[in-house]
This record gives sequence, C-alpha cells and structure tokens, in this order.
Amino acid sequence: MRICSLAPRAAGVAALIAVALPGGVAAAHEDGSVDATVTPASAAPGASVEVRVSGCEGATGSAGAGAFEGEAKLTGRGGDDLHGTATIRKGVTGSYELTVICDGHPHQGVGTVRVIQRNAQPSAPVRAGGGGTARLTSAVSPETDGADEAGPGTRHAVIGLILAGVAAVAVAFRSVRRRRSE
Repeated sequence: MRICSLAPRAAGVAALIAVALPGGVAAAHEDGSVDATVTPASAAPGASVEVRVSGCEGATGSAGAGAFEGEAKLTGRGGDDLHGTATIRKGVTGSYELTVICDGHPHQGVGTVRVIQRNAQPSAPVRAGGGGTARLTSAVSPETDGADEAGPGTRHAVIGLILAGVAAVAVAFRSVRRRRSE
C-alpha cells in the first residue's frame, strides 16, 4: 500500500521540477514545434525541392534526409521560417524523414519527402516506319520477326538472276535485230 501512495507524489515532484527548470520547458517546446515541409511533396530523382522549416529561433540551419544529395542549407531571419533547396539523389525511391538542425539541436522526423520514379523512356523500343499498323498488315509472325528484315533470301536471289538473264537475252536479241536491219 505504501508504494501505491508514493507514485502520485513522485509524478507531482517530477512535474514541479520540469516547470521550475526553464531549460527543460524550452527544450520540450522547441522539439515539438519545429516543422518542415518539402515542395513538391513528391519528386523524382535528380529534381530540386524546396525545404521550409518553421519553429527555429535562429537565422540558419540545415535539413537532411536519406534522399538528398547533401544537406539543404537553411537561411532566414531570426524567428521567421527558414528556407533552402536540396537535390534528390539518383537511384532512390520511397519516403524519407527529414532531420533539421537549428538552434544547436537536431530535430528528427519533423517532415517527410517522397521520391517517385518517372519513366521518361519507353519500356520497349519503338518500331518506327509503319506506325502501329505495319505489324498488323505484314505476314510476319512474332516467332519469325526479324528474319524478313535480314535481307533477300535464296528465293529472291534466284528470281533476280532469272530477270537479269531475261533482260540480257532481250538486249542481245534487239542488238542482233538492229544490225540485220542496217
């Protein structure tokens, strides 16, 4: 029974000590009041974002996150919001918490930045030359795709030789006929 009656008294004494010590109250208030926002809230790797921090008393500070290429140097007027810019690292995705250092203290998890991937390049090569209908109108099947693009085959070579032979015979016949008529 004696232990139960001491618990409320100990809590009351701890509260009085926290109120009596000015540094303890100020530190508790500072940690809860620092807030950071990132604009735009979602950015792609390589993009530049603006970091805005409120709740810092000083005129300078820094903000960092696992998504940033380095720390964002924050500046402002004492008591006003601090501003800075940061660049999103290549090869990262997901949400990252911000850590702000101002007034000589680190403030962790005071904001977030979300990194998204944007595919600027097509996921497959684009077939140029016939639009989307070239594949539909040709007799090329997906299994033999590319075989017809390699050039003429044996069949085409034989047809070409036959046509060249016919043309040679026609020219020879005409020249012989022309000589007879002279």
